[in-house]
Amino acid sequence: MDQARTTISKIFNGEPRSYTRFNLTQNMEGDNSHVEMKLSSDMDDEVEANGVGENTNQHNRPYYPSKLNQRSPKTVCGCVIGILILFIIGKPISGIQKKDDLFCLSVFPPCREFSSASHQAGSTGDEALANKIMGKFKTFGMSTWTDEHYVKIHEPGSSNNLVLFRGNVVGTTEGYLAYSALKTVQGAALYAHYGRAGDFKRLQELNVDINGKVVLVRAGLLSFAEKVSNAASMNASAVLIYPDPVNYNIKEDTALFGHVHLGTGDPYTPGFPSFNHTQFPPAQSSGLPSIPAQTITIRQATEIMRCSCTINFSCYLLSLLLLLIMEVKNVLIQKKIHNVFGVIKGYMDKDRYMVIGAQRDAWGPGYARSTVGSSLLVELARTITDMIKNDGFKPKRSIIFASWSAGEFGSVGATEWLEGYLTSLNLKMFSYVSLDEVISGFDTFKAAASPLLYELLENTMKQVLMEPMGLSHSAYPFQTFSGIPSLSFRFTSSSKAYPFGTIEDTDQNLERYTSYNTLKLAKTAGEVVGLVTLRLVHDHLLKLNVAKYTSVIRNYVSQIRSKVESRQTVSLCGYMSFLGLLKKAQGSYDRAASALVSAIRNSDLDDMEQCRIINNRIMRVEGSFLSPYVSPRESLFRHILLGSGSHTLAALVNHLEAIKAGLESADIDQFKNQFALATWTIQGCANALAGEVWDMDNEI
Repeated sequence: MDQARTTISKIFNGEPRSYTRFNLTQNMEGDNSHVEMKLSSDMDDEVEANGVGENTNQHNRPYYPSKLNQRSPKTVCGCVIGILILFIIGKPISGIQKKDDLFCLSVFPPCREFSSASHQAGSTGDEALANKIMGKFKTFGMSTWTDEHYVKIHEPGSSNNLVLFRGNVVGTTEGYLAYSALKTVQGAALYAHYGRAGDFKRLQELNVDINGKVVLVRAGLLSFAEKVSNAASMNASAVLIYPDPVNYNIKEDTALFGHVHLGTGDPYTPGFPSFNHTQFPPAQSSGLPSIPAQTITIRQATEIMRCSCTINFSCYLLSLLLLLIMEVKNVLIQKKIHNVFGVIKGYMDKDRYMVIGAQRDAWGPGYARSTVGSSLLVELARTITDMIKNDGFKPKRSIIFASWSAGEFGSVGATEWLEGYLTSLNLKMFSYVSLDEVISGFDTFKAAASPLLYELLENTMKQVLMEPMGLSHSAYPFQTFSGIPSLSFRFTSSSKAYPFGTIEDTDQNLERYTSYNTLKLAKTAGEVVGLVTLRLVHDHLLKLNVAKYTSVIRNYVSQIRSKVESRQTVSLCGYMSFLGLLKKAQGSYDRAASALVSAIRNSDLDDMEQCRIINNRIMRVEGSFLSPYVSPRESLFRHILLGSGSHTLAALVNHLEAIKAGLESADIDQFKNQFALATWTIQGCANALAGEVWDMDNEI
């Protein structure tokens, strides 16, 4: 124990109960800014990270899913720019570049070792990379294994999909959208900006008929699948997606690839794994679209707009009266894919583990999409195993390194693995960190995470711009399907979108987007992950702050209460008792979180058995927010706070809006049922956090 403390103290700062600060005197704009990176290293910090010292009954500064605190974006971005500039210009940073102070990667090796011109899911190139990564793990002395899945994916047919305008083919259509409906449709074109729900609502307000239209939308802001789902809900006949030059700096004929499954994993084995030709009755995901969708190039979109209107690409709404014909003829095929794993086993709680994962495949070169992440994965494994061999570092808990295949088709490899261990993973796996798309620019640092990880991330890098975790984040199924606290972060650009899903995702282009500092940024990203990892696997108590969910729940309860109490919601006036039950469930969670803080304060944290009991209570929280009342086949993302579907608190808020507006979709009885089930899910989470059955505070 003493040796482990000494080792980790050296890694973090050399002395116990200390922290490193560094001041940045100038950022890119010449303005003064300040950044503090704090990394404490002993028991006091363990207690604070689990809520001691913070009044969980005061909510003057609530934490929301989309942000850590109320700092302005300008301040946050300025501070992050300062960090990056110091790395770029090569000045030493206390607590980052010195191995004696903190976790430090060596000079990061070129990522090209894991680059490949062709490594689509299930291809020989994909398999070669899998073998290379497996070989590296074995060289490091790690225990390794693989799993294989037979999954169904879409590939282009023998001839390209077609888009006809005025009876003529509009350019070449080499890109495609996997899992699109396979149909030929025709209809008048309708421009709908980004295809957001608000964009379609605006069209309705302008009395524009969407029914049967071929909707033309820009890429960006939300996933392709969400755009198509929004269009289908408005009875559009098809969707065309193009990269607008306002957002993308790519060639006019560059094709765009993606998928439109409103979910993750193999959509033809929803909720269960596709291990070893597993035979089940025919099934398909409810997230598969009913309408066809296709990407087109800038040149194709320009031709359509030039022939139909005089408004340029920056227009917001535009009705195009000429006819478009669209034919999608992708081919559904079965592919064998492999996930590759290596593990560093903990010396004390080896049956408790975190996972660090990276997508391995890509549609094109995929340099930023998969090569950088795979390189980081291997380098982190090498660095930590070296610490164990050379520095005597002993992680208390295990670390699994995972290389996923078929990520381009919606985290297929990762989700199939999660589905294979659905009932047990969140009992043993306490965190997931994604390395996908960690670098696509250099002037903005963003992160998406479980509220349980907010404080750990904030303590690792004091200024962080948080964004909601959504379908486009590869960590999303871990968080919302399996109930595992997850983290995804990225260095990105605040101007043009990076050309993911195109042949322009190359090492040369990434260098341009990062101002020729890709390797330095990769090293920085690796060190951030390394620091987070060491805190999660070494400290006696898990660095997961259960108190952070109190504000998230309270925020939803406040929204629901304001709508229920609204005079305009007359039809709900008789159901105030339901709101009372929800508030009681919220109170139960608040008290359970406070009780855990008290238990930590009053416990001997040198007692490993006592720490394990407390950690077990902490680990139950995220998984308990998964609704037990919905089928994973129908609603994959079951998390009632961060997931999607009618079971979520966000859906309750939206349903109240529908009731208030008198919409046809409103259903009072259905709302009451959803309300009751969501309420009991929160109460169940409070019960799980409370610990033993005799300690539960159940007022419902």
